[in-house]
Amino acid sequence: MAKASGTFHVESWDEQTYGELDGGGKLTRASVTQTFAGDIEGRGSVEYLMCSVAGAATRVLGLQRVQGRLGGRSGSFILETIAAFDGREVKGDWSVVSGSGTGELAGLRGDGAFAAPLGSDATLSLNYELP
Repeated sequence: MAKASGTFHVESWDEQTYGELDGGGKLTRASVTQTFAGDIEGRGSVEYLMCSVAGAATRVLGLQRVQGRLGGRSGSFILETIAAFDGREVKGDWSVVSGSGTGELAGLRGDGAFAAPLGSDATLSLNYELP
């Protein structure tokens, strides 16, 4: 299994509330674009669904399309994300959606993690296999 590491930078964040919860919580949806650098190079677009409840970390679920290069190969793939935001940092795990790789990334499998401190670039890792 190969290991990719690098960073991503949030280029845009458009968040909308779609539900209010008792106690001041809310449900939100965010459309986000990112640029990747390091072993993964390219652009990402992600849709996040988030649940914020008083006294707990915000839960984040997302599907992200990454277009660019991984391990010297070009194409695109989808990452499924599960994360939590504690008010200072988002930490999460992601996995490649089976069958989502295109171009030279067809057949990509893998999983990894990321950490995104508020106001700075995120660090990432992805353990992956390509045919």
